[in-house]
Amino acid sequence: QVQLVESGGGLVQAGGSLRLSCAASGRTFSTYVVGWFRQAPGKEREHVAAISWSGGSTYYGNSVKGRFTISRDNAKNTVYLQMNSLKPEDTAVYYCAASTSSIVVVPKSRYGYWGQGTQVTVSS
Repeated sequence: QVQLVESGGGLVQAGGSLRLSCAASGRTFSTYVVGWFRQAPGKEREHVAAISWSGGSTYYGNSVKGRFTISRDNAKNTVYLQMNSLKPEDTAVYYCAASTSSIVVVPKSRYGYWGQGTQVTVSS
């Protein structure tokens, strides 16, 4: 069983940066693929990034490539999402999720554990 808690969201101006954290409980967290998703009002939940258990493989959605960086510290049971050059269209609730998959690119349905989300608002 894994429990996930996101933090680090807030209000930032366009062009600014935020770092989201996903803190996990559970001794086996280091074996899970962890992903970040976001959902804006009226839109489907979008897969933003994901990272393998070792950190050696990553995935980024096209809309965030080159601006966002995902990383993890298994000793701290924490995954991070560094978001730079933020745009108003990045405004959404951001969720972290964990999957027992052995590969990084998997559909949302393969993520069995989800956090409650943290709001990110980017003003123009």
